[in-house]
Amino acid sequence: MHHFHYRDNELFCEDVPLSQLADEFGTPCYVYSHATLHHHFTVFEQAFDDVPHITCFSVKSNSNLAILRLFASLGGGVDIVSGGELYRARRAGVPPRKIVYSGVGKTKEEIEFALREGILMFNIESTQELEAINSSAAGMGIRASIALRVNPDVDPKTHPYISTGLKKNKFGIDIESAVKAYERAKNLDHIEILGLDCHIGSQLTEISPFVDALKRLRLLIERLSGIGVNIRFLDLGGGLGIVYDQETPPHPHEYASAIKEELSGLSCTLIFEPGRVIVGNAGILMGKVLYTKRTLSKNFVILDAAMNDLVRPSLYGSYHHIQPVFRREREMEMVDIVGPICESGDFLARDRSLPMMQPGDLVAVMSAGAYGFSMSSNYNTRPRCPEILVRGSEAHVIRRRETWEDLVSLESIPVFLTAPPESAPDPTGR
Repeated sequence: MHHFHYRDNELFCEDVPLSQLADEFGTPCYVYSHATLHHHFTVFEQAFDDVPHITCFSVKSNSNLAILRLFASLGGGVDIVSGGELYRARRAGVPPRKIVYSGVGKTKEEIEFALREGILMFNIESTQELEAINSSAAGMGIRASIALRVNPDVDPKTHPYISTGLKKNKFGIDIESAVKAYERAKNLDHIEILGLDCHIGSQLTEISPFVDALKRLRLLIERLSGIGVNIRFLDLGGGLGIVYDQETPPHPHEYASAIKEELSGLSCTLIFEPGRVIVGNAGILMGKVLYTKRTLSKNFVILDAAMNDLVRPSLYGSYHHIQPVFRREREMEMVDIVGPICESGDFLARDRSLPMMQPGDLVAVMSAGAYGFSMSSNYNTRPRCPEILVRGSEAHVIRRRETWEDLVSLESIPVFLTAPPESAPDPTGR
């Protein structure tokens, strides 16, 4: 569910008309519903109320400080994959003991930053990383708390780019090698084994892949117990899907019920890393029609929003429902919805049936709260758009629109290039 709805044929976010936000803040812009964010996080939390757990929001899905602060205020932690995400989490007030650090390529500087901050644990993805973290901890005279990320070779039945639990994926240690890796970790002086980690993919719409992975993890936990390794935290990752089009993902309570049944009798504290399921339907990208263009083979609606603002359709072929901010009685037509980027791959939808659009019309690209702004860029030297958080009848700018000056503020021209350009003949011959 979400709090974007029509009133008298105008689309609102909670109690604020989107046209008002367009007038005040311009387009394109991201708009988030506080009520939806709060509700989704709370529902997920409540699904596991009766078992020890930590809900560690996946920062990569949406890293805005205000959103991280909201989830921290509700008792949540975070799952991070970079030093920058750790910096954001701490700036947002997330307690270090509710932070888990995943990712295959942690640098020495990032590892040491996390050790200084005292995070709950590293989710280690390779034996070389294990040795590197042990070395960094030794140099600091401390012990690093870790879990090993195990790859259970389970097909998540999702897009191959967001599948992470198969043998061919770059993530984790294959389950057959896990016992040997844990034996090595047990013998390292500056490593403390806390847990076991597994994440099989994103946008999963069936429970069976989760259950298949759990069965394999439970057997592994029993084997580890036999060699004296006590698993206190079981990190089950994230991946629960949302509705973009016609999907029917399980409700968090259904997901929780299956997990609790499969893990009955285990004494671990569970860690979850939800991202998309919390923020996906809580945000939209709003854009404005610049032009319409009709050719012999295609009709185009050209927006001021583009692939640099929302890359998922271009990158994954992902579907986002697109609807007008004002519903009007107009003839329907089949169109491609595209942006101003100088790439044929710059589209938000292809062959989509929509009411005939006119320049100046506003459109809402739905379900853009996850992997929307966080994957945006400055391609074609386009300033990134603002992020607006709506709470009831109030709108708050939680990230301002970038300016052209922002785009060049980190760049410099070396002295040898500061001399005036040499005069050259006028190519026009004038």
